[in-house]
Amino acid sequence: MGDVSAGSLLLADTAGSVKQFVTVFIGVYVLLILVYVITSWIPGGASPTLERVRQFLYDVCEPYLRLFRRFIPPLGPIDLSPILAVFALYILGALVNALIDRLF
Repeated sequence: MGDVSAGSLLLADTAGSVKQFVTVFIGVYVLLILVYVITSWIPGGASPTLERVRQFLYDVCEPYLRLFRRFIPPLGPIDLSPILAVFALYILGALVNALIDRLF
């Protein structure tokens, strides 16, 4: 009987850890998207370090943002895909955490 409760506690702890990982991952990715958007406003060639950071952010964020640009193309100089991408991440995070709650 003690093994069952220990297993339940371990499962609940694992579920909590997975939920926390999902929340932190989404928070970090949203922060990367925000920094990507802000660095896009700075003219190119400002500094070699900034260009390396910009390239990293491009490699990390652009594939995900491209998914949303298929549905909402940029409206002139305004690109709404980061806003939609952030909303989608938060919705996905809420769904995943709700699913974990239902499973455990």
